[in-house]
Amino acid sequence: MAISPNAPFTLLLSFFLVVSVSASAEHKTFIVRVQHDAKPSIFPTHKHWYESSLRSLSPTNTTTPVHDDKSLDSVETSRIIHTYETVFHGFSAKLSPLEVQKLETLSGIIAVIPEQESDFGSDLVIAVIDTGIWPERQSFNDRDLGPVPIKWKGECVAGKNFPSSSCNRKLIGARFFCNGYEATNGKMNETTEYRSPRDSDGHGTHTASISAGRYVFPASTLGYARGVAAGMAPKARLAAYKVCWNAGCYDSDILAAFDAAVADGADVVSLSVGGVVVPYYLDAIAIGAFGASAAGVFVSASAGNGGPGGLTVTNVAPWVTTVGAGTIDRDFPANVKLGNGKIIPGVSVYGGPGLTSGRLYPLIYAGSEGSDGYSSSLCLEGSLDPNLVKGKIILCDRGINSRAAKGEVVRKAGGIAMILANGVFDGEGLVADCHVLPATAVGASGGDEIRKYITVASKSRSPPTATIIFKGTRLRVRPAPVVASFSARGPNPESPEILKPDVIAPGLNILAAWPDRVGPSGIPSDKRRTEFNILSGTSMACPHVSGLAALLKAAHPEWSPAAIKSGIDDNCLYGHVHPQKAMDPGLIYDITSYDYVDFLCNSNYTTKNIQAITRKNADCSGARKAGHVGNLNYPSLSVVFQQYGKHKMSTHFIRTVTNVGDANSVYLVTVRPPSGTLVTVQPEKLVFRRVGQKLSFLTRVEVVAVKLSPGSSRMNSGSVVWSDGKHVVTSPVIVTMQQPL
Repeated sequence: MAISPNAPFTLLLSFFLVVSVSASAEHKTFIVRVQHDAKPSIFPTHKHWYESSLRSLSPTNTTTPVHDDKSLDSVETSRIIHTYETVFHGFSAKLSPLEVQKLETLSGIIAVIPEQESDFGSDLVIAVIDTGIWPERQSFNDRDLGPVPIKWKGECVAGKNFPSSSCNRKLIGARFFCNGYEATNGKMNETTEYRSPRDSDGHGTHTASISAGRYVFPASTLGYARGVAAGMAPKARLAAYKVCWNAGCYDSDILAAFDAAVADGADVVSLSVGGVVVPYYLDAIAIGAFGASAAGVFVSASAGNGGPGGLTVTNVAPWVTTVGAGTIDRDFPANVKLGNGKIIPGVSVYGGPGLTSGRLYPLIYAGSEGSDGYSSSLCLEGSLDPNLVKGKIILCDRGINSRAAKGEVVRKAGGIAMILANGVFDGEGLVADCHVLPATAVGASGGDEIRKYITVASKSRSPPTATIIFKGTRLRVRPAPVVASFSARGPNPESPEILKPDVIAPGLNILAAWPDRVGPSGIPSDKRRTEFNILSGTSMACPHVSGLAALLKAAHPEWSPAAIKSGIDDNCLYGHVHPQKAMDPGLIYDITSYDYVDFLCNSNYTTKNIQAITRKNADCSGARKAGHVGNLNYPSLSVVFQQYGKHKMSTHFIRTVTNVGDANSVYLVTVRPPSGTLVTVQPEKLVFRRVGQKLSFLTRVEVVAVKLSPGSSRMNSGSVVWSDGKHVVTSPVIVTMQQPL
């Protein structure tokens, strides 16, 4: 789900999972992790440092640093394969065993990791259900790709400005679904959008390139986030299913896209779309995703951008991997300097002429300069008086219209710059936008500080003034990753026993492909064009997981969608996806379609309800005897205790893990109980004799009632961790205490 330009963002370039084909027996590809701040000052860039380190491995080569880009390019093509600057600091290169030994002794080298054998998911197909695609982008080129997989049965459906030749060996299929849209809204206005798979919005192009975009260099947006752009699975094939139009995305079209994607032969469905939470038998996405999962197709979906409030998560069915958004260590500072000397931190992706350096400009709050204080405070269309705004920096509040649109309102009224202040709900979560005039976004506290300054200065002999100082791209921002402020939160409104979102992935300020039809701000008056754009939202996080799922399926073709989900979920770093660990998780929690039916039975769904989801008759007699909703073999454990005057309460979970690691392995359990909770696991040791062996364990959770006011609740978290010394498999444990009204 895209975060509209009306919500908060922060940063991100698609991160790379480096798993490619190995080279010769002598020289193989290794991934080198470095201590980023250990670069000697003699080297102008990290690339120069890396190349010098490689040249030092050979006694016949000098270790003189390479300073010019021409020299760097000539050697980089022969040794360095990739450099990494966002979620991973380092490079990859082909090395001999002796060179690996030498490299490991060099200062600043943290680890030298052999590359796993994979082909970046070359024969895997990711179906992107979204707003369509702009096929001409470099991210979708088919250089060096093999023929279209034999299994593929899809089509490249022609339509307006989209001939069937738009597809290639990368974009192997494209369809559009608008019958549901037109049944509600009437015939489409083809002067404002394409009746074809072509993307007139940008959202679908962006998400598709995040999941499986090819390597493109150089890439940037208005000079920001310069580097190499690539999706998670650069060699995976793409199929675009356009279901979203100017008036929205309709359930009947989404379900038709699911139907087509599975029939066409997709391996992964990526869905950055969502709506309200309803029972699963009324949820078109849940129904379509169940059918896909039953057919062996992995489905990931965005969690929604309704955060930071609770109970805001969407796409909550347990057979869907629900993805929230996280930050990374990069942002785009654009600070406000007030006339009193105070600096208010802000962020922006503004690439036009800046304000005159060293000059302070008149500053006003829009809410005090319009006929309608509320409308003008939000900088809504037509709310600002040009006589009061001309030549000034305008402070606007967030809400109603998009962030970039507010800047256009200020620009048309004659303002020279804009400061956009968060409200209490958005807090300090900052969003960087491609504004049409010099502009920056500040947090709620920064907005309060600026308003206070304006009020005080307006009553003095020194009228309020300010400027905006743009600082470009900043790396190594801490802390990171953390949950993005806008990312939707749980608990799961439909099934509290199923923890949602499942994971977070990069979702703040993502650099990815962008169509020619739309300017980077997304507003009609923006005539700028750029090949890449920076957007934020759980829509950007979801395709990261989709691409990772394709890589996992390529490496482990025998894994079910639930196994892939488990590999991702239980090998996170503080909830953030960890690609390398997901490739070799050690243990997985597998789930079959029959298990999901038992889950629905224990959720008190009727036979007719269940049949609406599964298309089959369900016998719930055995399922209800087997246990409760929480006994679904899910990678996490969540329990809700209704106190009802009870002093002690307890429940238990049964879980079964499958060994996908070493044949002979012993896993020991470590329990980190939630506060005020007793958690025990039996047995405490799992002994595996072969790969594929399944063993079960029982987790008992016991709590003592706490004092809560009627209608309130308290949530605490912990974990159950299994480890064999090599693998660490973590299952979150969430305990919620509720006091009924």
